[in-house]
Amino acid sequence: MKIRDAALALVLAGLSIAAHAQTQITGAGSTFAAPIYGKWGEAGKSATNVSLNYQAIGSGAGINQVNNRTVDFGASDMPVAADQLAAHKLMQFPTVIGGVDIIVNIPGIKVNQLKLTGPLLADIYLGNITKWNAAPIQKINPGLKLPSTAIATVHRADGSGTTFVFTNYLSMQSAAWKSQVGSSTSVAWPGGAGAKGSDGVAATVKQIPGGIGYDESAYAENNHLVTARLRNRAGKFVAPTMAAYKAAAANADWSKVQNFAINLNDQPGDESWPILSATFVLLPTDPKNPSQSAAVKRFFNWGFTHGSDLAISLLYIPLPDSVHDAIRAAWKAQVPGNM
Repeated sequence: MKIRDAALALVLAGLSIAAHAQTQITGAGSTFAAPIYGKWGEAGKSATNVSLNYQAIGSGAGINQVNNRTVDFGASDMPVAADQLAAHKLMQFPTVIGGVDIIVNIPGIKVNQLKLTGPLLADIYLGNITKWNAAPIQKINPGLKLPSTAIATVHRADGSGTTFVFTNYLSMQSAAWKSQVGSSTSVAWPGGAGAKGSDGVAATVKQIPGGIGYDESAYAENNHLVTARLRNRAGKFVAPTMAAYKAAAANADWSKVQNFAINLNDQPGDESWPILSATFVLLPTDPKNPSQSAAVKRFFNWGFTHGSDLAISLLYIPLPDSVHDAIRAAWKAQVPGNM
C-alpha cells in the first residue's frame, strides 16, 4: 500500500506541475512595441501561465518570421495589406497606440525648445536644409539662438514600422518627399546615417552634435532625449506629451477600416500630436499548434484587460474597449484555439 500510495502521490505531483507549467510563446518584430510587451509579459505571467520570448528585431523582420512560421506571432507598426494577410493566412489586430517623436542633439537647445514643421522635416531629410541656423528654421523659432552646426540626419537601417509611420507622415506633408522617397518600412534614404533599432537611433543622435532622428515616445522618454515640438494639422505647435497623444488618438475612427488597419497620422485637433501609430500583431489563422495561438490570445487578452495602467506609464495609449471587443470577436472567428 505504501508503495502504491507513493506512486499515486508522484503521479498527482506530476499532474500538478504540468497544470502550472508555463506555455512559452515566441514573437518578433516591432521595437516600438517591445517595452509594453515586456511589461505585460512580466506582470501577467502568473495569471496567464504564459511566458513570452520576444525579439525586437524590427517590423520587417517580424513580418518575415511569422510568414515563415518561425514564431507564434509577428509584430509590426505598419498595417499589412489585406491581400498579403490572405496570402500568408494571417489575421491582424492592434494592441496599443503610441507617438513617434522627433529627437535632436543641438548644442544649447533643450527639451521642446525647437519648433519644426512637417515640410521642414522633409526638406531636412531630403538634404535641402543643411544647417540648424538656416533661415527657414530660424523663421519659426524667433528668439531661439540656433547654432551653425551641420544637420546630421539619422534613420533606421533595419526594416521598421516606425520608419513607415515617419515616412508616411513626411509623404503627407511634402509632395517632393512622396514622389522622390515615399513611405515604407525601408526606403532609399537621400542621405544620413542608419542605425539598427530604436535604441540605435537614440544612441546615434545622442553621439552626433547636430543630430536629428525619429523614435518612439517610450524610447525618447526612457533615454531622456531632447525632443522637438511639431506643428499639427490645426497649425498649432505641440510638444510630444501624453495629452497630445491622447488628443490625436481620440479622433480615430475605427469603424471605417478593414483588418484594423488604421492610419493615425495628422489627426485634427488643436492639441493633437501629428505622428501617431497603432502597433499590430500578426497571428496565423492556420497555426501549426492551436494551443500556442490560444496562449498568444490569452497573453494579449490579459494585456487588454489588466495592462492599461502599464501602457500609460510607458506613454502608450490603450485602445478603446469597443476595439478590444472587436479584436476578441475576430480571434474567435478567425483563429483556432480557445483562450
